[in-house]
Amino acid sequence: MQARSNSTTTGSGVTPPRLGGHRAYIVWIAAVLAYSVAVLQRTTMGVAGLEATERFHASATIVSTFVVLQLLIYALAQVPAGLLLDRYGSRVTITAGALLMAAGQLLIASCDTVALAVVARIIVGAGDALTFSSAIRLVPAWFSASRVPVLTQVTAILGQVGQIASAVPFVAVLTLSGWSTAFGAAAGVSGVAALLAVLVIRATPPGTPRPRTKQDLRRIPLLVGRIMRHPATQLGFFTHLTSGFPGIVFSMMWGYPYLTAGEGLSRPAASAVMTVLVAVGIISGPVIGALTQRHPLRRSTLVLLVIATILVPLVTVLLWPGPAPIWLLLILVAGLSIGGPGSNIGFDFPRTDLARHRLGTATGVVLMGGFLAALVAILLIGVLLDLQRPDGNYDLQSFRVAFAVQIPILLLGITGMLISRRRLRRRMAAGGRVVPPWREVFRGGRWRRI
Repeated sequence: MQARSNSTTTGSGVTPPRLGGHRAYIVWIAAVLAYSVAVLQRTTMGVAGLEATERFHASATIVSTFVVLQLLIYALAQVPAGLLLDRYGSRVTITAGALLMAAGQLLIASCDTVALAVVARIIVGAGDALTFSSAIRLVPAWFSASRVPVLTQVTAILGQVGQIASAVPFVAVLTLSGWSTAFGAAAGVSGVAALLAVLVIRATPPGTPRPRTKQDLRRIPLLVGRIMRHPATQLGFFTHLTSGFPGIVFSMMWGYPYLTAGEGLSRPAASAVMTVLVAVGIISGPVIGALTQRHPLRRSTLVLLVIATILVPLVTVLLWPGPAPIWLLLILVAGLSIGGPGSNIGFDFPRTDLARHRLGTATGVVLMGGFLAALVAILLIGVLLDLQRPDGNYDLQSFRVAFAVQIPILLLGITGMLISRRRLRRRMAAGGRVVPPWREVFRGGRWRRI
């Protein structure tokens, strides 16, 4: 009798590719590097805010709109980016994203008017929108399902190295060599990322068929609507929205002003508190990924626990008499940081319930959740601050009133999660996958397997 091979064959006699291995990690590392470069391009304007006011002869308010504009473009471009990802694969979309960001940064390096700078940020935001969803799309394509939750979290964490790159080497070049050199160098880094993507990244392992059917443009709205109506997509959307937006608001816009002007911390102390966002995310990401992998039927419960670590400290800080103690601020920032890995669980719901060739579009829809909510919250907080303190002298009370706007958004997201989860579980039950009640789980001793 012929010895059994380690590989199985399909009915057509084609041996399916092995997932994992050194080539899978090479492709994944290239994608992580491309995403890190995208984060670098995303955050360059934030660290160059003072220089931007001088170069464009604009107020700080006008320059700050670049951040809001970038979030808007990033969010609105997610569905088109997902459609392109489903059609052409991660290699094409990551390359296109890197080239777009390089072009946008070159334009910023050479322009000196607000109008051209706005156009440049639109281009950078569009390229940025193509990158993260393409990077995490490679994980289920190249690795076994058991590794996907942890590697998705690690991808998001390692991508934040780009933020460190913008805060240290980019700022150093900006200080020593000036605006044009710094942004030109950033564009060059994106060019290298594009070249690396062309040479290394492949959408699927060799031997894996990938659908390349032409999509009728007239049917795209119908297709997108069908994906958006799927309860797994909706649960992912509300997961990313609820768990993700508070951390985005805090890290990208209002966290540092709140700690200094509101809570009265010194700049070094505020910077130290802000580093907790990165440190806790690095620690909690793999843990949350492992829990997602080990208890796949309780992913939404894990997300709700993560949201509790955000909501409870936020309410406590808003109700605290006088400035909050440093330990409470650290707990608040730690909860916001855990929310980032928690929001990444949102990508796991479409992965396990939608067709693989629709995951790009579904991932784009999920990504829209956190960034759209962050955009709304950032604008509302700014409006409420200006209404209370038109002179710009914000104090703790004005920040508390403004930050309270996040609570109804959180409650709205939790409601959306519960409704979509109920719909998804009914759909799962119809297909024979039943999520047992907690009383049955503990009574039967099965809690470790669900």
